[in-house]
Amino acid sequence: MIDYISNILKGALMGAANVIPGVSGGTMALLTGIFEKLIDTIKSFDAKAVKLGCTFQFKELFEHLDVKFLSAVGIGVVASILSVAKLLEYLFESHALYVWSFFFGLILASVYFVGLKIGKRSISVVALFLLGTAVAASLAFLEPAEQNSSIPYLLVCGAVAMCSMILPGLSGSYVLLLMGNYQLVMIDAINHFDFKVLVPVGIGAAAGLVAFSRLLSWIFKKFHDQTIALLTGFIFGSLSILWPWKSEIIETFGEKAKVVGYDYALPEFNAETGMAMAIMVAGIVVIALVETLAGRMKAD
Repeated sequence: MIDYISNILKGALMGAANVIPGVSGGTMALLTGIFEKLIDTIKSFDAKAVKLGCTFQFKELFEHLDVKFLSAVGIGVVASILSVAKLLEYLFESHALYVWSFFFGLILASVYFVGLKIGKRSISVVALFLLGTAVAASLAFLEPAEQNSSIPYLLVCGAVAMCSMILPGLSGSYVLLLMGNYQLVMIDAINHFDFKVLVPVGIGAAAGLVAFSRLLSWIFKKFHDQTIALLTGFIFGSLSILWPWKSEIIETFGEKAKVVGYDYALPEFNAETGMAMAIMVAGIVVIALVETLAGRMKAD
């Protein structure tokens, strides 16, 4: 029961992170020590699982899929997304600087703790870290697409966003923002239970996750240090998206207005900046505590 509750909490961290454009649920999975197990468990949705289901061997099927683990993480993710989405809608409207500061601190600390998981440093490890940094940082300069609610596009959005969500440093929410459907999916559809949007996104997400997890599991086992280096680069590069002191560049297309980029600035020395820096430090402390608790749980 303790393990089950622990996995629900880890899933809740993943869900909360996935709601924020620029923050990755995969980072939380990696920090809390469930990333590899999660990928391997998702990979178990294979031909053997289909055979067990078709022959009504449900006990063996549940063991093969590790339903206990998946259900705990899934409950945490869904509950967190449903609750955090509404809270963040309010916070971004009234305290955007402080929200960005907190998550900047979270991700800054994540770079250090995830980097510690690299066993041996080499030229390939350094090169892949730099590549990951460049790829993630470049996302900040891409122009978001127009919103599109067609079913084929929602299926693609679900698949691409879910693959991004499980990769540490790549934010599924930010990918949705670039694809033009963040507001439609993460705010409108979730808050109003719009199943015309949620169902195709969910189908695409499930299909993309099962397919991508097999590739990621193989790469992780074959090139562990290089994979961690690339993921650490993704996390480090995502800091460019999360920089708190920025203003939205909004362009109007007909009757629609959308964010096409950001103007970045240095902070001014005032009370608001002091509060933002304190909240940033709080984010760093939270990750340090999460990593410490995860280490203790693993040791036990």
